[in-house]
Amino acid sequence: MPAKDIYHDAVKNALIKDGWTIIADPHTIRYEEIQLFADLLAGRTLEAQRGEEQIIVEIKSFVSRSPMRDFETALGQYIIYRIFSKFVFPQAKIYLAIGQNIYESFFTQKAIQKIIEETQLLLIIVNLTNEEIIQWIN
Repeated sequence: MPAKDIYHDAVKNALIKDGWTIIADPHTIRYEEIQLFADLLAGRTLEAQRGEEQIIVEIKSFVSRSPMRDFETALGQYIIYRIFSKFVFPQAKIYLAIGQNIYESFFTQKAIQKIIEETQLLLIIVNLTNEEIIQWIN
């Protein structure tokens, strides 16, 4: 079982406040001989479409001295999860959940924005103190 990120519970609570139900904590992604663990699988009912939307959420804290190194690791993990999920759970979108402070201090840089755009990285920005989702970036 993987270790939980230090902001795991804050992000989980923010999703619940936003109307999501936690389906799996952690969520196992199996493809061929590989087994990985994303932090959360969440779902919610969509009244307009009479269906359910599901998302896979990977939570990252970015607490090391090098946000760029943390980003390299997180992005690689995200891309691997997205590729495997496309084959085993294609209806779910995968998001990287991060704190509002690291978003504002690092993710808003032009170079990082270019990487987000080119890799089609989906983000959930969370106010970790209030345990509330600030922004969804699709």
